[in-house]
Amino acid sequence: MTHMAKPIALSVGEPAGIGPDIVIELAQSTRQQPWFAIAAPSLLEARAQQLGLPLTLHVINNPTTPVTLKAQQLSVFPIPLAQTVIPGTVNVANSAYVLEGIRAATEFCLRGLCSGMVSAPVHKGIINDAGIHFTGHTEWLADYCGVDDVVMMLACGAYRIALATTHVPLQQVAGLIDTTRLKRKLMILQQGLQQHFHISQPHIGVCGLNPHAGENGYLGQEEQQIITPALITLRQQGLQLTGPLPADTLLAPQFATQYDAVLAMYHDQGLGPMKACYFDQAVNITLGLPFLRTSVDHGTALELAGTGKASSTSLAAAIAMQSTA
Repeated sequence: MTHMAKPIALSVGEPAGIGPDIVIELAQSTRQQPWFAIAAPSLLEARAQQLGLPLTLHVINNPTTPVTLKAQQLSVFPIPLAQTVIPGTVNVANSAYVLEGIRAATEFCLRGLCSGMVSAPVHKGIINDAGIHFTGHTEWLADYCGVDDVVMMLACGAYRIALATTHVPLQQVAGLIDTTRLKRKLMILQQGLQQHFHISQPHIGVCGLNPHAGENGYLGQEEQQIITPALITLRQQGLQLTGPLPADTLLAPQFATQYDAVLAMYHDQGLGPMKACYFDQAVNITLGLPFLRTSVDHGTALELAGTGKASSTSLAAAIAMQSTA
């Protein structure tokens, strides 16, 4: 089902990073899908001038205002910067500005004014340096929307990798893996694949936590004591699940794509293979929200801001995915 009668809200993210660059690059071409940027107009004007790219802004004060689809033109919902931006140099003073962009996009979606939300990258460290606890878009959105849990999944074509845990230190991962969490995450993943990817009966592969999926308990007990019991319970409820399987094999694209999605146990277990194979091509998806949120598969790349060397491929894919959801 498509919802393209309503626009997509695009939060431009960290102003000193490449978010403004890749948004401006996409605005150079005619667009089929209506979307608008949430940003300071002065930021976009200054960055376009630095990049040497033509850009005419249309300031809108309401997301129901028709947005331009013309090349070299961009509709923008304005929010003010605290301080002038220097490309490549983060500034704690602008941290509240970054979060206001995310909040505004979220509110537009919750109020039914936008069809979905696309996010450019943010700098988690500088937001925390400003005294604002922030572990990432995924966790912030779940809290703001008041949902019990969400699932972070990256996708490139049929290669879909979801995570049981997200932005937590590695030493905490094993303690967070329990049957309750796994059953909840797998149910959200199942429902997300059905709703947004139109797969009526998904087949999900599940990674083990330990090397060789625990090697029958010799390399760890989590597979036998936690993961397998969770899968048995969900299979009895009708879910089609295979695992736990060794992650170093299961996450290879030729094996992972035999499933509709794969659940990895922690961030780098799942996203390391994804980015090694499809960096700058994949889309970050948040499942379990009242709306679809997609994002890029990369960070702020401060060193590339204002240079014209940043790629907008992942952002374009994140916007395109909204039309098929």
